[in-house]
Amino acid sequence: MFDTLSDRLAATFKSLRGKGRLSEADIDATAREIRIALLEADVALPVVRAFIKQVKERALGEEVSKALNPAQQIIKIVNEELVGILGGETRRLRFAKQPPTVIMLAGLQGAGKTTLAGKLGKWLQGQGHTPLLVAADLQRPNAVNQLSVVAERAGVGIFAPEPGNGVGDPVQVAKDSIAHARTKQYDVVVVDTAGRLGIDQELMQQAADIRDAVQPDEVLFVVDAMIGQDAVNTAEAFRDGVGFDGVVLSKLDGDARGGAALSIAHVTGKQIMFASNGEKLEDFDAFHPDRMASRILDMGDMLTLIEQAEKTFSQQEAEDMARKLQKGPKEFTLDDFLAQMEQVRRMGSISKLLGMLPGMGQIKDQISNLDERDVDRTAAIIKSMTPGERAEPTIINGSRRARIAKGSGVDVSAVKSLVERFFEARKMMSRMAQGGGMPGMPGMPGSGGGPGRQKKKQKQAKGKRKSGNPMKRKAEEEAAAARREQGAQEGSPFGLPGGQPGKDFELPDEFKKFMG
Repeated sequence: MFDTLSDRLAATFKSLRGKGRLSEADIDATAREIRIALLEADVALPVVRAFIKQVKERALGEEVSKALNPAQQIIKIVNEELVGILGGETRRLRFAKQPPTVIMLAGLQGAGKTTLAGKLGKWLQGQGHTPLLVAADLQRPNAVNQLSVVAERAGVGIFAPEPGNGVGDPVQVAKDSIAHARTKQYDVVVVDTAGRLGIDQELMQQAADIRDAVQPDEVLFVVDAMIGQDAVNTAEAFRDGVGFDGVVLSKLDGDARGGAALSIAHVTGKQIMFASNGEKLEDFDAFHPDRMASRILDMGDMLTLIEQAEKTFSQQEAEDMARKLQKGPKEFTLDDFLAQMEQVRRMGSISKLLGMLPGMGQIKDQISNLDERDVDRTAAIIKSMTPGERAEPTIINGSRRARIAKGSGVDVSAVKSLVERFFEARKMMSRMAQGGGMPGMPGMPGSGGGPGRQKKKQKQAKGKRKSGNPMKRKAEEEAAAARREQGAQEGSPFGLPGGQPGKDFELPDEFKKFMG
């Protein structure tokens, strides 16, 4: 959603690099580019004005003029101000002292409240709670059935005493759900309310009646992040008509310009608490302003990546794998490789995971073109092998490769390539597990760049000495310069054959798929 904004900001900051000092004209030009980028992202004009004013005041102050690297200081200021307009610190749910905690969802029809109720229920369950979803949207056709299906998929409780489709009293359903939750020992109640296509008096009255009936601990306003400025107007109308405590952004993975996310907290004074960024029930999490600002500025989101890894990989599994690798490379089998690959896949889309790494915005086109099915093809190849072949891949000969390829629906070359890459990966992982460091990295233990190797190189380097005769030394230097010039004409400065640097260089086949 923020790709265009990220690209514009990156281009703006790039023009500042290399400048030892920033003049007032440089800061004005930078502020102007940032203003255009925010307006193009559909950020509300009052928010843009406040943001630019704050950035300029700080940029013209001492923290930039006395900085060793003024460009980096400007980026730091923009990052901190982005965090500010996104809400500052992360806002957590308030839980009732005496359960159940009641959470009421409000918003327009089509904002995604019903699906989001299921996502919130699954998220709460993952936090150790027992949530109950309440079908209080009795107006929209099949809303009750939809919530029932979503609750079943999420594995959480559902309270739906009325069929809906215009039948039943939503206020009474919401009120009865509290007693039901106490009886059945649910500690959180999530009330899904009806919406309208637009703001009207009937919608506001019904939402206010449900609020008064259940006295919710949190009223969350669900807004479609793709509708831009209209989302801010709707949020203001709900804040004034019904009132809410926090905002939930749905469809944050869309291709809209993202102005709602950057505007709504600043305009309404209510923080964004959650964000939905995908179609799956797992694509939902607490909203962290600092992490979102880092993503916008292409600094990555390592904390979220680590949290997702911790949810997927258990400490015991990691320790078992480390012990296995320390025993020797042959202990790591294709079964282990498959298990590791499936765990990474459970973390989510490979493209999204790569997008959380710093600097990935520079190759986002290649990341977006990644074929997620390559993981499935690799899994199919491994699963087409016998247990003996997975345990000892060295026995896989030509006839076995043909059988595996036929069983997994791939070419024989794909099977051969997978096995070769597995052997290389096993060597590297075993060396790292034993404290050997990355192979080929000079100066690191076990990398071929140890003290003994360095001494040998130093001795070899002493073999050719410079002449003590100034005239002879000058002639030698001129001859060396001529050889370097001739080498530059015949080949590339990277030691590659051919005319232009890197023109004739081909990536290995296994890497081509990652480069779009």
